[in-house]
This record gives sequence, structure tokens and C-alpha cells, in this order.
Amino acid sequence: MSEAAEKPAAGARPATPAAGEAAADRAVPAAPAASPNGDTAEGAPPKGDSPEGRSSKGDLPKGDPPKGEPPTGGPAEDGTATGAANGAAAAPAEPRGAASPTEEDPAQGASATTVPPSAARVRRRLARLGAQRGTAMNPVLEPLIKTVRNTHPKADLRLIERAYDVAAHYHRHQKRKSGDPYITHPLAVATILAELGMNTETLCAALLHDTVEDTPYSLDELTSEFGDEIAALVDGVTKLDKVKYGEAAEAETVRKMVVAMSRDIRVLVIKLGDRLHNMRTLRYMPRHKQEKKARETLEVFAPLAHRLGMNTLKWELEDLAFATLYPKRFDEIARLVSERAPRRDVYLQEVIENVSTDLREARIKATVTGRPKHYYSIYQKMIARDVSFDDIYDLVGIRVLVDSVRDCYAALGSIHARWNPVPGRFKDYIAMPKFNMYQSLHTTVIGPGGKPVELQIRTWGMHRRAEYGVAAHWKYKEETVGGRRAGDMQWLRQLLDWQKETADPAEFLESLRFDLSVSEVFVFTPKGDVIALPQGATPVDFAYAIHTEVGHRCIGARVNGRLVPLESTLDNGDTVEVFTSKSQDAGPSRDWLGFVKSARARNKIKHWFSKERRDTAIESGKDAIARAMRKQNMPLQRMMSGEALLALAHDMRYPDVSSLYAAVGESQVSAQHVVQRLVDALGGVESAEEDLAEIALPTRRKRNRPAGDPGVVVADDPDVWVRLSRCCTPVPGDEIVGFVTRGHGVSVHRSDCANVGSLRNQPDRLIDVKWSPGEDSVFLVAIQVEALDRPRLLSDVTRVLSDQHVNILSASVTTTRDRVAVSRFTFEMGDPKHLGHVLKAVRSIDGVYDVYRVTSGAVR
Repeated sequence: MSEAAEKPAAGARPATPAAGEAAADRAVPAAPAASPNGDTAEGAPPKGDSPEGRSSKGDLPKGDPPKGEPPTGGPAEDGTATGAANGAAAAPAEPRGAASPTEEDPAQGASATTVPPSAARVRRRLARLGAQRGTAMNPVLEPLIKTVRNTHPKADLRLIERAYDVAAHYHRHQKRKSGDPYITHPLAVATILAELGMNTETLCAALLHDTVEDTPYSLDELTSEFGDEIAALVDGVTKLDKVKYGEAAEAETVRKMVVAMSRDIRVLVIKLGDRLHNMRTLRYMPRHKQEKKARETLEVFAPLAHRLGMNTLKWELEDLAFATLYPKRFDEIARLVSERAPRRDVYLQEVIENVSTDLREARIKATVTGRPKHYYSIYQKMIARDVSFDDIYDLVGIRVLVDSVRDCYAALGSIHARWNPVPGRFKDYIAMPKFNMYQSLHTTVIGPGGKPVELQIRTWGMHRRAEYGVAAHWKYKEETVGGRRAGDMQWLRQLLDWQKETADPAEFLESLRFDLSVSEVFVFTPKGDVIALPQGATPVDFAYAIHTEVGHRCIGARVNGRLVPLESTLDNGDTVEVFTSKSQDAGPSRDWLGFVKSARARNKIKHWFSKERRDTAIESGKDAIARAMRKQNMPLQRMMSGEALLALAHDMRYPDVSSLYAAVGESQVSAQHVVQRLVDALGGVESAEEDLAEIALPTRRKRNRPAGDPGVVVADDPDVWVRLSRCCTPVPGDEIVGFVTRGHGVSVHRSDCANVGSLRNQPDRLIDVKWSPGEDSVFLVAIQVEALDRPRLLSDVTRVLSDQHVNILSASVTTTRDRVAVSRFTFEMGDPKHLGHVLKAVRSIDGVYDVYRVTSGAVR
């Protein structure tokens, strides 16, 4: 700020840089026309001096003057504001009212010493009204300012406007991928944070968060104009933006986030707002970048938002990422939700009315609402509970908001008096809050019609923390008295310990994703570091929390100076020391799986045994398959090294032959079963050697060749015996090639069949073929159906196929861990043009989100 701006001449409209600063402070609509310092570009006079400038009331400062001081310049009798008032309000680094408290503008026409106290009060009131109602706001800023006034009435709007002016100036030549001016992004981020009720400094940092990284604006300049606090927030966000994501860097990025937010949690809050707006506008990015951003969001940012208790951000981040990564699954759930919403809403309203009536009769003041359903949450519950969509969506959720903790328990009693509670489904998070400050009473009752109803009962303060999490600290801290809020925020100090859990970033990320149980115990290392573990944890859990190798080599433990068994339960405040083996052969014991409590320890132990025994299992499985082949006098060398075994492994849902060998070695599948599947795939023992080059689509039993005409002729000779290969199931319209077999005629493959590559090694046996379908031609078609798993799904699909008059030859169904049912059907068709109608009919089945033709045995 220049010296001229510090002491404006009373009663004069200054032409010094101070006037320019006032113009910038007023956030004129043409923001880029002002320099970041507030000086008008090209030496033009301030907008406030021109007829097109804002009204005189807009020059008044917003809000109350400092306590104990009259306003620096009230409205003059002709309605104009003094230059001193303008100059003082323009500089955020200076306190408002740079002029003396007793100084009066000559324009007022009266001495300050003659103004009675009542007149001063009137002037202050007029100044507030002028600032709040008369300011000619930049239209672009109006939504943000309106939100700020609603959620944070005491915010410094002048400072926010000034931050916007600086950001708009430095981003004036930049565009978003959508073609919009770049300033729309920081403005949107600031609006998101304003909806959370973040304070003035955080909103200013959100507006300026990309200036230091993407423009010539330096951190020193920002510090000079906006102070250390805002500069520190912008610097923190800038450092996070420089970290590149990827499989190797992802976990290290989260580690740096934790370190940054342990210093000031608002850094991460800004970053979450930044990511949310980027996800909302993700459609303008290339597809591969969309998927990369969405995966980062789902695996890193949404879990961090959950850890901070910011559920409003978490839910939207998850749904946006889910829609990007799995659009067909998202659309199917959205369709199912919209179809079932009316029926569910009727039942929901009945439950709400019953609860509201009971609470009124009990004289408990409460607001009862339905809980929103989020698409990704529905999908995750389908996976976690291993149930269908209807089982999740029909579960009605009710939220009861009351004024006090006493009312929470009184409401619980009233609800349980009407409906019977489900045993084991009551949780008291008020007495035992979750790690992220969440507090509420959860109960499930048997509601009207015998349907289960989930209820959450909490106070309004608990609800704010549940919705806004850490943001509630800034939004409502002015409303709290004493040290209660400081106690709520103690958990933030524990976040820094996350990055000390392990030296391996991948392990650290796994630990981040570990969902902490309701209750925890906090124990100490010998050096005094705090380690959080699930209740009931043992020294083995502690060892794996320190490091994977410490866990693997753990052979003993000392708790509070005493030797204890490894299965001993740890309590709050225990000091734990573990002993490790130096032997190269040291490893965990299978018995540990019987008493460890943390998911981290359990997964590490299982992974160790899986890796150690895999090599042994592969060799054992390979030998078992070889012995089974010898019993059937099969060509061992050719079959073990050919494509047939690989195709069979894929058909049995194994990624490679080694995985198939390992499954046999671990007795997950018998060697005889594998060999029989292989024989069936090649058409029987007699033709196995001749047909080794042709890998047919594996089925459970050998089927006879269709009796109909294959619809293919060889070199214009219709008398040659032709058969369509099952490995790629060609149909008219596909490019095809023929292969002369020994004793089995000509087999026809699609030109892009995976097996054609090996057949080209014998070019003398390749022959030209062409389509010549007749009325009695019959073709094999294989399709794959992907759907959200539910009861009677297979029955519905087969019924629809039967209605389409196709002859089903084989069917297989596999359900993945994420509740996706993958079904493959092979059937005969007379007219391949009818396939489009078949696919459309199958796609209309509830839960089906994709269906397509399969060729070359590949799974898309």
C-alpha cells in the first residue's frame, strides 16, 4: 500500500493510487481493467468518478465499524461518501477507519465535537444499511456474496471482493477446457466453501489458490496484499497441486496432504472444493483423463473427505466418480431408483407422520425427514451386504433432529415404544463418537407392514458436524462458549501420525482406506508416539501398524514393561514394545489370523502366505494336470504349451495358465476336471490332436455339429464339408477364412480370431471361403450379459432368449465380488440379423446394464 493511500486529504476525491485501491475494493464489473494493486489500468480515472460508476452508497464500508469508534465518514447531507472513507476501506492490511476517530469531513458541514451520541448511532446504522443494500455488486460475485451472507454473516465482504479482483486480473487471459474464463473455477470453489460456512480467509485463499502457480503473481506479493494467513493457505494448496498422481505417487500424495493439513486443515478443505468443481466439469476432459481423475477421487479424495466428516462433499465426489468410471452401472441404478421412488415415498411419508405424531405427543420438539439415497452408497451396500438393489433401496431411512442430547434419548424411547427394535442394530455414537467427530443414535425397527426402518437421531449441532465435518469448526465456532470446540478438534492432531505408520506409501494408502471401528484404543510406542488401533487389538496388530516387516518378524512383546503373549488384548495408554527375529526365514503364523483385529494385519498375513505358497502350488498343479493327461494318452507336450490351455484358463475365469495351475495345486479345482474341460473343448479324445490348432469355445460337454447348412462355400465348391468354428462363432457379415483339417473338413474362423495367427504358420492349409447362407442355415452366436446381481436374474434372461426363439446350447454365470453377474450364452440362430432384437430384449431386463456379442472367446 502506498504512502499516499495512508493519509488521504479530507474532503477531497483523491487521484492518488489510494483512489484506485478503492475502485478495486469495490469490485467493479470490469475486474480485469484494474491492476492487482487496485490502480486503474492505463491511468484512467477510477470508475467511482465516472457517471457509469457505482452509486454513492456503494462507497460505504460494509458491516460495523470497530467497537468504540464512530465510522470514519458517514453519509453527507447530499448522500455522498467522503474520500477518507473510501481510502480507508480500500486497504485490507490497514484497520478500517484510518482517520482519527474524532476527525470529521468538512463535507459534513459540522464539527465532529458537536455531534451528539444519538447522531453517531444513527450514522452507524445508516452506514451499515448503505453498505449492505446500496452497494453496486459485480453481478458475477452476487451468488457468492449472497451465500456468504447466509452462512457466515460476519465475513469481511470487502476483502473477498478484493481477492476476486486480483484473481480475475491475473487469470484474465486464461480459459478452462470448457472455453469458460478461468476465473469461473476459483469463483466456483469459493462458492462451494461458502456453502460449507468457511471463514473469510479461507474464501479469499480459494479465490486466489491458482494465482501463484499459474500466473506471474508471486507469493511475496500475495503476502504483502492479503497477509500471512491467506498466503500460507494458498502456498499449501499450491504445493499439493505440484504433486503428480499415479500408481507410484498416489500414496505419497496422500501422505503430503496429511502433513499439510496437520498444519492447517483448511488447505485440504480448499483442495477438496477444488476437486469437487473439477469433477463437476470433468466432461470436457479426454476420456482417459476423466477415468484417471475419477479413480483418484474415489480412492483418495472421497476417503479423506470422509475422514474429515465432510459428508456433503464425500457423497457428491463418490457419485460423480462412480458415474465416470462405471457409467452403465450408474445409469442402471439411477433408472431403478426413479422407477421405485413413488412407491417408496408413500411408505416413507407414512413412517414420518407416525414418528412426528409420537414426538409431538411426548412434547419433544423435533424435525423428522427422510434420508437421501446416494447412488454409490447404494452400490457399495449391495456389495458389502451381498444383497440385491431392492433389498437396499426398500430399506427406509429416517432422520430425527432435536434440540438436546436428552431429547435424543427421549425420542429413541418414544420410537421403540411404537415399533420393536431389531436386536443388535442399536449403536450409540453420542456416548462413543466416531473418529471424524460424528455423533448420532442409530437404531433399526420393524416398521409398518413388517418392513425394517433405519433411524438416526441427533441434535442440530451433531447434524452440522455430520454434514460439514471439520468445516463446522469455522462455521459455528462463534456460537460456542468455552473450550468445547477445542476438544472436538483434538482428533486432528492424530492425523499427522498416519504418515508415520509405515515407510511404504502403498501400505500407507491401504491404512488410509482402513475403516476404523466404532471404538479405538490408543497405545504408545517406546518413543512416545501414539498408535490408534481397533478395540481388542493385540501386540501383533501393533507390530503391523508400525511396519509390515516388523509384523512378519514379530516373535514377542512387552506391554508396560512386562512380557505378554502375542494374543494379549491392549488397553488405552499401554506402552508396547515388540521383539523381532533376525532370521531370513522368519514369517507370521497362521494362528495369528485367529486373534488379530485390524484389517491391515489380517490382509498382510494372508498376503504373505499367498505369496510364499504360490510357487509351490503352481508346480504341484502343473504336475497333477500332466498326470491326468497321461492317463488319457493325450499329447502332453503340445497341449501344455499350446493355446488350448490358455483359452481354458480364461474361460474358467483365471487370468493366466499359472493361476490355473495354482488353483489345481491348492485343491480349488481338480486336475481331472481341468483335463475333461480341455478334452470337451477340443471335441473329444480322438480329435484332440487334430484339432489342437482350433480352440473351441469351452462347454461342459461335447455337442454334435448343427444339422443345418453352415451357409459357407469353399472356392465355389458347395460339396466340401464345412463347419463353423466355435472359438469365434462367425456369422454372415463377418470376414472369414477357412482352414483345412485332417479328416474333419474345412473349419471356418473369423479373420480376426485369436487362433488364426497360429494357423497362418501353415499357409498351405488356408483356403478362401465365402458366405452363402440358405433357408436352412444355422449359426452359433455367443453373447455376454453384465448385470447387477439379483435373485431370478438367470431365469429372466433365459426366458427372454426363449421368447426370441433362439436355441440355447450353453450358459454360464459368474458373480464378482462387486455384485456384478457376468453371464455367457451360446445359442443357435437362423438369421443373424435377428441378433439386434435379441440384444435389445435382454438389455431391457431389470438390472442388466450391458449385453454384447462375444467373439474369439474374449471377455470385454
